Amino acid sequence: FTMNMYLFVYDLMQFCGHSWIFTNMIIRFMTFGKDSLADTFHSIGLVMRLCQLLSVLEILHILLGIDKSRLLPRFLQITERIIVLFVVINSQEEVQGKYVVCVLFFLWNLLDVVRYTYNMLARMGIYYLPLTWLNFSLCIPLYPLSVLAKGFAICVSLPYFESFGTYSIKLPFPFTFSIYFPYVLKMYLLVLFAGMCFIIQNLFSERMAHLGTGNIKNKRS
Repeated sequence: FTMNMYLFVYDLMQFCGHSWIFTNMIIRFMTFGKDSLADTFHSIGLVMRLCQLLSVLEILHILLGIDKSRLLPRFLQITERIIVLFVVINSQEEVQGKYVVCVLFFLWNLLDVVRYTYNMLARMGIYYLPLTWLNFSLCIPLYPLSVLAKGFAICVSLPYFESFGTYSIKLPFPFTFSIYFPYVLKMYLLVLFAGMCFIIQNLFSERMAHLGTGNIKNKRS
């Protein structure tokens, strides 16, 4: 009961954070139109970073056994967001005003509002079938779109990393070793899209496990 209550509070906090971001984005767009897109990161970036840092706890939940989700897919999804948000977007002010940041935040928060709503109800033993279907179906088309947006954000950031030398390291003599960070990002793009194939396969497996005919009948009853 204590662990279940803790997980419910965690899901509630994430739901409130992502709902605020999602609502804020919609209201700002309806009020200011396209002008609001370039200012997205400055308006909601702080709350977005707090929510993503908080999501690292989900890895700990799985390791401790209080969450039965699979570790590797969740680890990949969380680290993807952390790297793109903190390493790519947060470190380059020129990237923060790009429209792709708004698209990426919209996709992330749409998925998370649905996911944390489903999780909160599931903690109480409530399985609302349309919400269950939405939770395990919406991520299948939207997750690949978010990966494409992440890849585009990385590609947009490359010229700035090359110009400013951010995170690039050149060790002094007698060492001849250096790290050119744009090359690291290019290699990470390969990892990002390879991981996407694995995670999509896992999403289909989860959908089948929760929306199979037998499971649907059990939840209806």
